[in-house]
Amino acid sequence: MVKILAIADAVTLEVVQELLEKEGHQVKVAPDAGGGLELAREFSPDAIVCDGTSPQIDWLEVCRLVKADRELASAYFVLLTTPEQFEEVQELDAPFDDFLFKPVLKQELLGRVRAGGRWRELKREQERTQQELQRSRDRIVQNETMSSLGELVSGIAHEINNPITFIYSNLTHVQSYATDLIELLQLYQKQFASPGAQILQKQQDMDVEFILDDLLKIVSSMRTGSDRIRQIILSVQDFSRSDRSGWQLFDISDGLENTLLLLQHRLPAREGRRDIKVMKEYGNLPQVECYAGQLNQAFLNIINHAIDALEESSQELEESESLKFKPVILISTQVIDAGRISIEIADNGLASSKEIAAQISEPLSVAEPAQQCRDLGLAVSYQIIVEQHKGELKCFSEPGKGTKFLIEIPLRHS
Repeated sequence: MVKILAIADAVTLEVVQELLEKEGHQVKVAPDAGGGLELAREFSPDAIVCDGTSPQIDWLEVCRLVKADRELASAYFVLLTTPEQFEEVQELDAPFDDFLFKPVLKQELLGRVRAGGRWRELKREQERTQQELQRSRDRIVQNETMSSLGELVSGIAHEINNPITFIYSNLTHVQSYATDLIELLQLYQKQFASPGAQILQKQQDMDVEFILDDLLKIVSSMRTGSDRIRQIILSVQDFSRSDRSGWQLFDISDGLENTLLLLQHRLPAREGRRDIKVMKEYGNLPQVECYAGQLNQAFLNIINHAIDALEESSQELEESESLKFKPVILISTQVIDAGRISIEIADNGLASSKEIAAQISEPLSVAEPAQQCRDLGLAVSYQIIVEQHKGELKCFSEPGKGTKFLIEIPLRHS
């Protein structure tokens, strides 16, 4: 059954309606252009039959308005005309899809309707193909971007790692040498209980006791800082690991920890917001066969989304209330069965968008410019988890109770 709108004079409407309804099609009729356009927007027809011979109907304006309307443009527009009038019609820049000469013959009319059905189906297939091509193009661009970024970051991390390793390893010797020199100085102080005035003055100027106490603390702090830098470098290298080796076994818990380390700078308190507390409940997970770098990217996008949601929640509250609000992100993992694991990333944001689920399940729907980065991140996460790894990404969102992303990943690639 095809939905058809006929815009024509009374006599033509009667003929068209009778012929089409007998064939089981759903037909709506309108005697003028204004009523026809209004009815078209309500009815959303598959085909529109418009009488171009009626002086009361400006068929050219109707045709252009229909094709300019995003919701109606896909309707198959059939113009009713005459052989004499058609010569004039051909000279016009009219975007109609087909034409039919009056008087209307049943078989010709039904043929146009069938042609319209095939045309719409071909157009839908073309749109689906274009969307699939766009998805493939997006995946290729994403993979190339991640690969290039991974190589760049890995190279930078390697360059930083060399000098920091030199500093870190030599700090052990510095600490040992400093300890020996302090002990030697203390022995001198014992052996020479009454040093000269010049030495006493220098000791007083230097505050020797404070220096001896603080020197080893400084070296220890430097060791702690260097160790922290080394950990960050290792995490960056692990996060941006190249997937050129294909599918590999990967520890999900390590991936989440590395991701959190890279996002650590976004968690401390800011103006109008308290610290974001990250609670972790990791299960005893087996290693997963996956593209590790891509999964890390998906985790990064989703956790970033949670941080954004918590910041927006704090901004929407009154100043006194925002200081009481305690932003929390909960990350938990568990084994579902012998073949799958789950990762849950939830926040306690006060407000959440009802469109999030649609955004992650329709990767090509990138909405308002202000939302592009966030939505694109979710779309990329969807492609990585669902399309690349044959897993599931679900979103549960309820105003006042935050948003939860549930990820399910198969343990082995099939």
